[in-house]
Amino acid sequence: MKETALVIMAAGIGSRFGGGIKQLEPVGPNGEIIMDYSIYDALEAGFDKIVFIIRKDLEKDFKEIIGNRIEKIAKVEYAYQELDDIPAGISVPEGRKKPWGTGQAVLSIRGLVNGPFLVINADDYYGKEGFKKIHDYMTKEMKDSDGVYDMCMGGFILKNTLSDHGSVTRGVCTLREDGSLKDVTETYEIRMEQGTLLAQDESGNPVSVSPEQHVSMNMWGLPEGFLKELEQGFPDFLSSLKEGDIKSEYLLPKIIDDLVKKGKATVTVLETRDKWFGVTYKEDKETVVAAIRQLIHDGVYPEKLF
Repeated sequence: MKETALVIMAAGIGSRFGGGIKQLEPVGPNGEIIMDYSIYDALEAGFDKIVFIIRKDLEKDFKEIIGNRIEKIAKVEYAYQELDDIPAGISVPEGRKKPWGTGQAVLSIRGLVNGPFLVINADDYYGKEGFKKIHDYMTKEMKDSDGVYDMCMGGFILKNTLSDHGSVTRGVCTLREDGSLKDVTETYEIRMEQGTLLAQDESGNPVSVSPEQHVSMNMWGLPEGFLKELEQGFPDFLSSLKEGDIKSEYLLPKIIDDLVKKGKATVTVLETRDKWFGVTYKEDKETVVAAIRQLIHDGVYPEKLF
């Protein structure tokens, strides 16, 4: 049996949340945070260990609020995403404040996993279905690489991933007839206005999206060998940055999309109809607290998780 790891990206600064540490905001009746529910669902689905990706300046708060508790019920590892963790010979551009995106985050776990792993965001609630489907795929169907990476992803329905309090960014997916991923396009400023779904591309141009389209929520089931691809591609990404560019990020959806287009990866999209919620904006917290309360009332979760 392959060892499976849940990798939680929790190093984000949370600028849209008002500068606070949004990943550590309590939302459950006993102070639980969103990560608690993801970890509960992952352990229930059969994952063997948890890898937290954090920043070193968050470490003390992080361990006090969640890490020390989870270490009592599961195997836990820590990886650190830092702005200055870049290859030798490359310097950080003046004015750059944030780390380099989800690709760099996942690269930080090299040496900490021994088998396939599931990547998720710390501040997103995914629901149970995706964890179970991805764990089953990774342990029963995922093939060892023969030059083509075998991946999977949780395929959420766009209308189930919107915020009532502002726009969101999603990886909008196109699928092939066999249900595999054809391409994923990072799409910005997605919001519902007077019953119309609006969105923009990375240049700010309007684009058309459908409420029923599949989207990526950074819920990727990946083989261990994919880390080598990230390691090889990161220096190329950094070297390609134009002078003065302090915002570009090394993003998982773009990296995976490029591999799919080159025939170096296949991604099985495992549809989930669960409703996403998260704390992208401060105003989202009240909605999340109410949603958790309803899930407990419906018997999806016990009132006290751990």
